[in-house]
Amino acid sequence: MPPNLALKAMNLAHRSLLRVSGGRLGNSFSGMPSLELTTIGRKSGRPHTVMLTAPLIDGDTIVVVASRGGDPIHPAWYLNLRDQPEVEVSLRSGPRRPMTARIATATERAELWPKVTAKYDGYADYQRRTDREIPLVLLTPRD
Repeated sequence: MPPNLALKAMNLAHRSLLRVSGGRLGNSFSGMPSLELTTIGRKSGRPHTVMLTAPLIDGDTIVVVASRGGDPIHPAWYLNLRDQPEVEVSLRSGPRRPMTARIATATERAELWPKVTAKYDGYADYQRRTDREIPLVLLTPRD
């Protein structure tokens, strides 16, 4: 897995591509829509934005994968939303929407994981690379 600096550089490049192209480029990856997820830092209390893909969208619920490329540690954004589930999401360069993040239960994950890996088999490879169970996060609109 790339070091944190490389991950930050990739996120910056992705956001820049979206901005420069007016949202015409970078809105999907391997057939999955991209999204910007903004969390509140669990240590800093400051907003942090990352680019992710959404392998599943069911109505208003967006599913994202806390894979970090199969790294043995959870991504920082996952740890942030675990501690502070109120997030903002911009799907395909759309408007930012306030959402609530919830980690899928074991039963939900068992049902969703095959659907996630059917959309992008790279997630199955990531899971094989690590001993940790890669969490799925469900993002739903805040009332």
